[in-house]
Amino acid sequence: MNLLIIWVLNALALMAVAYLLPGVTVDGFLSALWAALVLGLVNSVVRPVLTILTLPLTLLTLGLFYFVLNGLMFYWVGSVLDGFRVDGFWWSVLAALLYSLFATALSSVFFKPRVTIERL
Repeated sequence: MNLLIIWVLNALALMAVAYLLPGVTVDGFLSALWAALVLGLVNSVVRPVLTILTLPLTLLTLGLFYFVLNGLMFYWVGSVLDGFRVDGFWWSVLAALLYSLFATALSSVFFKPRVTIERL
C-alpha cells in the first residue's frame, strides 16, 4: 500500500514540476503516473549501473556530474513517453532537481521517519 502512495506522490511531484517549469510538459495525471513509474524504474535499475560507470568523472567534478546524470535520465524518460516531454537538457537537469526535492518533501509529510533516539 505504501508503494502505491509513494507512486501517486511522485506523480503529484511531477505535475508540480511541469506546472512550475515551462520546459517540462505533462499531458495529464495518467501521463504523470506512467512517467513516475518509468522514472522510478530507471532510478532503481539504470542509475546504479551508470553511477558506477561514471564514478571517475563524478569524482573528478566533485559530484557535479551526478546532476548531469540525473538530468540525462530525466531527459531520456521524457523522450520515451508520449504524454511527458522535456524541451532540453538544462530543463531536464533543473526538473530532475526539483522533482527530487518535491518527491522527498511529499514523502516526508506523509511518512514520518522511524528513527528514534534513546536517552541514556
